[in-house]
Amino acid sequence: MTRLTTYQTEVLPEWVDYNQHLRDAFYLLIFSYATDSLMDHLGLDEAGRASTGHTLYTLECHLNYLNEVRLGAQVEVRTQILAHDQKRLHIHHSLHLVGVEAALAESEQMLMNIDVNTGRSAVFADAVQPRVDTLAAAHQHLPAPVYVGRVIGLPKR
Repeated sequence: MTRLTTYQTEVLPEWVDYNQHLRDAFYLLIFSYATDSLMDHLGLDEAGRASTGHTLYTLECHLNYLNEVRLGAQVEVRTQILAHDQKRLHIHHSLHLVGVEAALAESEQMLMNIDVNTGRSAVFADAVQPRVDTLAAAHQHLPAPVYVGRVIGLPKR
């Protein structure tokens, strides 16, 4: 299996700066829409959220900007589950021109399943866990993305 294509869009005029490049905040917006699509794929769509009372919260996000994205570009996000347990997903999103392998940006994220009634973490619902397991198993043999596990910092002198 390959990474799951979770979102496609054209880069809109309101998303670009004076250089006609995608503004940094809108990279994350695109990745956020991809997370919504991943949730739908896993059974946490509107109906799933209503029936389980669960949703996903982003606990941590690391974003790497690798290349400029211009106004009007047709882009897609490909998503990979790197690891998971009964409550969390460690995922990787990569942004690409549609059909092109080279990534324009990458985002590593940790997501937590939350019971919205209590505001606390919860194990995935019985209908969701098998979908998580299936997608994770399909992704387990994919190579680890280069920009996973990076730390921001200046070298110590």
